[in-house]
This record gives sequence, C-alpha cells and structure tokens, in this order.
Amino acid sequence: MRLLHTSDWHLGRSFHRESLHDAQRAFLDHLVAVVRDEGVDAVLVAGDVYDRALPGLEAVALFDDVLHRLAGLGVPTVFISGNHDSARRLGVGAGLIGRAGVHLRTDPGECAEPVLLADEHGPVAVYGLPYLEPTLVRERFGLARGGHAAVLGAAMDQVRSDLAARPPGTRAVVLAHAFVTGGEPSDSERDIAVGGVAAVPAAVFDGVHYAALGHLHGCQTLAPHLRYSGSPLAYSFSEHEHRKSMWLVDLAADGAVTAERVYCPVPRPLARLRGRLDELLTDERYTAAEQSWVQATLTDPSRPGEPMERLRRRFPHTLQLLFEPEETTTAASASYAARVGGRSDLEIAEGFLRHVRPGAAPDAEELDWLREGFERVRETTDRKAELPR
Repeated sequence: MRLLHTSDWHLGRSFHRESLHDAQRAFLDHLVAVVRDEGVDAVLVAGDVYDRALPGLEAVALFDDVLHRLAGLGVPTVFISGNHDSARRLGVGAGLIGRAGVHLRTDPGECAEPVLLADEHGPVAVYGLPYLEPTLVRERFGLARGGHAAVLGAAMDQVRSDLAARPPGTRAVVLAHAFVTGGEPSDSERDIAVGGVAAVPAAVFDGVHYAALGHLHGCQTLAPHLRYSGSPLAYSFSEHEHRKSMWLVDLAADGAVTAERVYCPVPRPLARLRGRLDELLTDERYTAAEQSWVQATLTDPSRPGEPMERLRRRFPHTLQLLFEPEETTTAASASYAARVGGRSDLEIAEGFLRHVRPGAAPDAEELDWLREGFERVRETTDRKAELPR
C-alpha cells in the first residue's frame, strides 16, 4: 500500500506579515498532483491543518477545495487535529464527510477506532490520534496524573488492544501529533510543554508498522517506521536550511516500510545574512540573496542610519532586521558593571542615547529633561526611605 504522509499545513499563516495564501494553494495543487501521478492509495495528514483555532475564510476555502479534490480522486484521506487546530471545529461534519472517503479524527475517544483500508495483501488499520492535551484528556484515559508521555501511552495501549483483536497479519498505521524524543525542533512550532513534559519516547509507538508524525517542522526520520514529514513551507528563518517535502511510503505485505521524499514547491528561498551594513550592500557573495526573503543581522559597532531602507534597495524582500554589534575593543568585552563604573546616571543615559543615535548627541534640552527625570526619581526614593517601617 502506498501512503502519502504530510502534516503541519498551517493554512492561514503568514511569514513575517507576508501572505502565504498563494504558496499554500500551490502546495495543495502539488499534493493533489502527487496523489494522482504517484498512485497513492491513502493520504495521511498528521495535524495542524490550520494555523489557529479560528481560521480565516481564505484558509477555510483552501481546506474545503482540497477536500473536494481528494474526494474526487477517490483516494482515502485521514486527518488528525494538531495543537494549533480547534478539534471541535475541524471535526464538524466528520461522519458525513467520512462517507466521501475523507476521515477527520479529532475526538480522543476514537483513538482505537481505525479507518480500515485494504490491498491485495490484506487489511491495513489506520489509527488517528489527535493532539492530546494532558490536562484535558487524562480523565478520559483513566489517568489521575501524567503528561504527554502518559496520555499518548494510554492512547497507544488502546490501539494495541484493538489491533490484537483484528485478523492476524493486519498492518497498523498511526497518525500522531507530538514531540517525540530525538526530534529536531525549529522556531516556528508552538510549545506544547504546558500540562506536562513535552517529549514522549519513541517506544510509545512500538507495535505498529508506521507512525506518521506531525508537529515538528523539519522532515526527519527517527526510525524507519517513525517519521516526521515536516511542514510544506518554511514558517521561520530557523528553517532556512530545510528542504520541505512529504514522505511517499510503501507498506509491504509484511509491514516493512520503504520511503522516499517528495519535495514541495519553494515560493521564495530564505537567506540569513550577517555582517556590517556596508559589507552586505556591496559584497558580491550576497548576490544570490537579492530575490530571497532575508533576515539581516547587522554587526556594526553602532547602529547605522536607515538600515532597513538601505537594505531593501538591494534586498527588496528583507523581512527581519537584527542588531548584534561587534566587540571591537577590550572594553566591549568587559562586564556592563565594569564599563559603567564611576559614571553618573546622567552620563550613562547620555551614553545610551549616543549608542542608539550615532552621530546625534543629546542636545541641551534633552539633557535638561534627563537631569530633571533623575532628580525626581531620587527625590521619590529619598521620601520612601524616610517613611517609618
């Protein structure tokens, strides 16, 4: 049986305020083409269909369109809800939609109720485990306490119990949305540590032939049967080295897994540049980044004037600007206390203004305002010190 494993679409998300609507539409076009052209028998979507619990109308329209197209191909599709989704909203109409071969698994109570598929070698049971927030589902699984590992372990115990009652030779596939130990995170995933320890051991998924994981945005293999597809698009500059893809998984008659990556369209490459502003504006090494989405970290000892405007003349798609001044003197490497030792509050404030406004020293009026401010703070402090305790 040939499976297409994808996850973390985050429909409706933007990238540093840049709309990704067209890029997400292009990805979904690509997904449908892969399903059609590669003889896919079932599609697995391992959570975070939407970027937020209340998705915008454009995001909902994208989802609605891809549901119709997948149903039109006659290829079964299994979705689970992720930590970004509203499970209740995503699961509306699940029973009716399931008749079209699109199976929405958003209810923790249905973890042990698989979607049953079959090929010439026999049955395949596909179990959808939605994102399980420990504080919300412990009671349902009969747990008095415990975090992510405990609730996911309890859900997998139910899966293994159901599987044991099925005909011998039944192959088992699980979809789960979790942070599995050994996975490599990026900056764009929402922390799921609330409610208990975030990571769960890979051994939780023992007893199944393939676990299609979602949540981490980098494509990665934890074991031949345990994989993250990653997100189809980059959602943070920490993903600039990711090659976004899906897994095309072949499940053999004995449950053995072979998988290959199917790469996703790239709307615009990412570039992380670092150096002094003049260097970034003139060095030919950065020519390839001129049409990329750019994160620039300036290392000038003092902040240059109009840095974003100047950067965008060469790199029109600069989206993020950071400052990390070089340490150019021995004093720069000393502690803050050592650098300001012996200086008055007014002198320290004046130095700060010179630092953030290079070439524009505080004028007399500004110095008067600073002096008055420090005097009022000092008076207030002195009055408080005189009050009886």
